Amino acid sequence: MKRVEVATACLLFFYILLPWLELGPAPSANIFLVSSGEPFYTVARRLEEQGFVRNHREFIILGWLSGASQRIRVGEYNFSGLKSPSQILTKLLQGKSIIYRVMVLEGDSIPKVAELLEQEGLASAQGFLEKASDPELLAALGIQADSLEGYLYPDTYFWTKGLTEEEMIGQMVSRFWKAFDERLAARAREMNMTIQEVVTLASLIEREATMDREKPLISGVFHNRLKLGIKLQSDPTAVYGRDDFSGRITRADLRRRSDYNTYFIYGLPPGPIANPGKESLKAALYPAAVNYLYFVSKNDGTHFFSSSLREHNRAVARYQASRRPVNGQREKF
Repeated sequence: MKRVEVATACLLFFYILLPWLELGPAPSANIFLVSSGEPFYTVARRLEEQGFVRNHREFIILGWLSGASQRIRVGEYNFSGLKSPSQILTKLLQGKSIIYRVMVLEGDSIPKVAELLEQEGLASAQGFLEKASDPELLAALGIQADSLEGYLYPDTYFWTKGLTEEEMIGQMVSRFWKAFDERLAARAREMNMTIQEVVTLASLIEREATMDREKPLISGVFHNRLKLGIKLQSDPTAVYGRDDFSGRITRADLRRRSDYNTYFIYGLPPGPIANPGKESLKAALYPAAVNYLYFVSKNDGTHFFSSSLREHNRAVARYQASRRPVNGQREKF
């Protein structure tokens, strides 16, 4: 009974009196970060060091007595206006952290996502790139590839600082698997395509198409070329992996020797060149039943599709008159 009485007295002390104890010296900033996997005692010590609480040991005892030491949430917190250690602890338990809205766009590549996260202060670009090709992480996420390119699902994410690269990657890949559902998986098996092949083709479609309604048509062109053994000649593949790409594709780019350049190789590149959305994934598996082999931009977000090189050349002359022939012919793009 005496132990129970002592424990009760301690609880009364910390719940009634401790909330009114003074905070530490005024902190230089009101922002505090709790990182993923950080022990409670480390958090408490830093709270004292940064002036949010007077004594980190008292804060540890408060967390222990309230059973909260194992339940604080990762995040970046604004403690402005808080007057007691108990208020700080309550905010850490509720997870009311600063949230960042991150938009991963359809067609973004891994380096683009890494750059975006670094700009937001959520991750190191270099660290993110390293994790995106970590074999152990890929295996844990069920990705049978050398990279996460294509599997970071385009969506709007709401993240707080303190999350690890693995945690953010895990959320994006989880949404990919939600989008690539059993219906699409069954269709891939029906077409005798691996998931990697589907995602790779979908990434080309994503980078070529502006309008969702044209994606099945572009997919039809690519499928027809694959069946006939014709090079896909997709412009975005020619510059994939170039850090110095200026935004304008040149003839030198199209002639560039690269495992991804479909002006140089036959068939699909060895992996995706971007992260496709649901419509592009669907288009890769449900191509339009057309006999088109070519398409050219009409400079308004749409394309003109052709079945013969002669017809295509006329379209190129009409819509891309300033573009010079490649290798002596006017080709797809």
